[in-house]
Amino acid sequence: MKNIRILFVTLVLGLIGATNANAQELGIRFGNALGNKSSVAIDGIFALGKYSRIHADVSFGNGVALEALWDFLYRPIPDSPVNWYVGAGPSMYISSPFALGAAGEIGAEYRFTEIPLAVGIDYRPTLVIVEKTDFVNSFGINIRYVFGK
Repeated sequence: MKNIRILFVTLVLGLIGATNANAQELGIRFGNALGNKSSVAIDGIFALGKYSRIHADVSFGNGVALEALWDFLYRPIPDSPVNWYVGAGPSMYISSPFALGAAGEIGAEYRFTEIPLAVGIDYRPTLVIVEKTDFVNSFGINIRYVFGK
């Protein structure tokens, strides 16, 4: 029941934030995050400028994982409709055992021109610092609705 409340509050806050902001994206990410194997995440993009953004996820699986990554490089691949990005930021897993670390991210995405939709793939290596030092690799597939297109 607690996870359902967290999911509901996160969805409501994400929708409110996405509709009040400029050129935002909201969707889902399939992939693992820290201790959440085979998890699904609420995936959001919050633009900071033309080539900078925040890529945040809240994933649900065995526990709740939160990631807020600053994509400091977001550029189109020359002669291609595909954009690529690189970023880093904090990553946290709330369950037993608790985990806190720093995640990196590299990915590529395609934005459809006819419909407000973006799809992408990413790789996120994470160095877990707290509670047990570890290195976790994760891959994900993103599908997001693009607001303010």
